[in-house]
Amino acid sequence: MEYDKLKYRHEFKYIVTETQCAILKARIQPLMRLDQHAGSDGQYSIRSLYFDDDQDRCYYENRDGTDPREKYRIRIYDRSKDYIRLECKRKERGKTQKTSTPISVDLAHSLMERQDLCVDKLPPPARKMILMGLHPVIIVEYARIPFEYSMGNVRVTFDMGISFSASPSGFFEENIPRRPLMPKGLHIMEVKYDEFLPDFIYRALNLGTLRQTTFSKYYLCRESSF
Repeated sequence: MEYDKLKYRHEFKYIVTETQCAILKARIQPLMRLDQHAGSDGQYSIRSLYFDDDQDRCYYENRDGTDPREKYRIRIYDRSKDYIRLECKRKERGKTQKTSTPISVDLAHSLMERQDLCVDKLPPPARKMILMGLHPVIIVEYARIPFEYSMGNVRVTFDMGISFSASPSGFFEENIPRRPLMPKGLHIMEVKYDEFLPDFIYRALNLGTLRQTTFSKYYLCRESSF
């Protein structure tokens, strides 16, 4: 895969309180469109199954800030098998790039169970996962409130109630035991865009008290699971 030809995006993360979250949502609602995939309550749930190798290379590269580095995951929405994505998220020089492809339930199970597969017939992320010997290690789940703005391809999302399970085999089950990652009342705001962030959105998000932070759901959930 020729990563230099793929688009990289700016991605900034902030820890926000319940009050800050409410203020920020009220500020951007008149300016940005709610993602069309959000439900009647303005959100959808995300469940991701992350993979790593037998040496936990992805975990340690994230901990050490290796550049570039990649993470592989299978993702579903609202706990449904109807729309399954296999994703590779790459970070390089402070920017992120995500490749995503739809996969079947059967392929998802095959990757989860490390079955022997014909590599030549697999989508690129799956081929690399097989060659790297990746296996599922942790489930991360949360509710997302997503806003978007077409100019600059801007997305502002609020990820609420982040939790995890160290039992990957339950990925497709409706309800699984999970542990919260953060104290109650704390959430993550993510701001993503391509070349630029419009000034009026920047001003709406500027509370004067927010501080950008490094926050990897995968790394922190794995760290908490040990």
